[in-house]
Amino acid sequence: VLGEGEETDILLWLGEGAYDRRYGRSLQALVRLMQHAGLRFAILGAAETDSGDLARRLGDEATFQMLARDVIATLGSRRFSRIVTADPHSLHVLRNEYPAMGGQWTVMHHTALLDELVGSGRLALSARDLPPVAWHDPCYLARYNGETEAPRRLLRAACSQTVEMERHGTRAMCCGGGGGNPVSDVDAQERIPDLRMGQAQDAGAQIVAVGCPGCTAMLEGVTGTRPEVRDIAELVLDAMVRP
Repeated sequence: VLGEGEETDILLWLGEGAYDRRYGRSLQALVRLMQHAGLRFAILGAAETDSGDLARRLGDEATFQMLARDVIATLGSRRFSRIVTADPHSLHVLRNEYPAMGGQWTVMHHTALLDELVGSGRLALSARDLPPVAWHDPCYLARYNGETEAPRRLLRAACSQTVEMERHGTRAMCCGGGGGNPVSDVDAQERIPDLRMGQAQDAGAQIVAVGCPGCTAMLEGVTGTRPEVRDIAELVLDAMVRP
């Protein structure tokens, strides 16, 4: 845990999903990969507070600015080279919306970090013989930040069979968990995650790889016969070559 005045290379921002036990398994996989690669990193622990992302999406600008100021003050009292997060919503708000309030850092998604580690040889992978795997692009990673290739390189390195959904990349369909939708009253005949998992099945996927706690929760909430949902860090950890 990084205290005031302390320094590290990478600050791992957990995000609000860290309170969810399922997302905790994704974070544990990421931490094991970072430890295996010998990275110097830390978390904020109890000092990590709400980034204000949800408040801004719901139009509560006053609350967003109050929360953002607290986070900026916390980060300003610590030294690090970059922030890594497995939550694209946190990535977007920290990278793109905090600079207007004076908070400017290098912020990376965990797929970009893991892709960097595999490319540099600090993580070696051996593709596992799994059923077809499709990558579901998180909206706040692909459509909002244009990052689509790093997770696909990771999947090809970690899994023997990958397939592509018709709507993918910057044209991917939302899981239904963005923009404050999960805490809003939505009058709809069909749920967005049900539609998305149907698209995965149409592509022949038996596993859907995700990189966002919101996507994990929404897609795992689909009932009936559906593909398995795995965070990409879990798939990479399974494929990691151990000495």
